[in-house]
Formats: sequence, structure tokens, C-alpha cells
Amino acid sequence: MSTIVLPQGFEYVGAALLSTVFVLAGQNITVSRHRKRAGILYPQLYAEQAQVENSRDALLFNCAQRAHQNTLENIPIIYVTTLLAGLKFPVFAASACGLWSLARITYTRGYITGDPAKVGSNSFPVRYLSH
Repeated sequence: MSTIVLPQGFEYVGAALLSTVFVLAGQNITVSRHRKRAGILYPQLYAEQAQVENSRDALLFNCAQRAHQNTLENIPIIYVTTLLAGLKFPVFAASACGLWSLARITYTRGYITGDPAKVGSNSFPVRYLSH
């Protein structure tokens, strides 16, 4: 029977990956709040162009939805690279994943303003880590 030996510090990788769950949960709550304000009913994924033109709330819903969707598109890559890098460099991998989570929060907060210029503008160096 084989055993898997994880490097010292690998628990930090688990904690960093857990941080992504909180980011996704926060984004989910944000999308739900904006969906309710805009009056966009399920199963409609995004507000239609006519709805956006008539309601800023619909625009902000689309922005919140897009920020969340973008995170979902990137999360598999983050999970795989963090786990693989964590097998050799656990502290670095955990730090990078944790920083990515913080960057996603900043990215989302900027994106939901509806102003593309504010996407990640609060933390210029960090914004590039969120993509």
C-alpha cells in the first residue's frame, strides 16, 4: 500500500483554497442582491439590452453576474495550479492563491460599480493578479 506524504506547510494550501470559497460565496450574495434590485427573474442569466438601457440596476446586475462568472471561469486553473505548486512550494502556492482571492475581491468591487475604469483601480498592482 502506498502512502502520500505532503510537504510541511501544505495546510496553508488548504486554507488558501478555502479562501476562494468565501470569495465565491460573497460574489454569489452580491449577484443575488443585484438580481433582486433589478427584478431579473430566474432563469434569465443576464439582463437584456433593453433592460440595461432602462435601468441602472440591470446594468449593475450584469456587472455583478459577469464578475462572478469570470471567477468561475478561472477557478479550475487556480485550484489545479495551487495544488500542484503546493506539492513542492506550499507556502508560495498558498500565498499566491490567497493574494489571488484578495485580488478577486478588489476586481469584483470595481466591476460592480458599472464603470470599467474602476475595475481593480483601488489596488493597481493587485489588479493584474485577478485575471
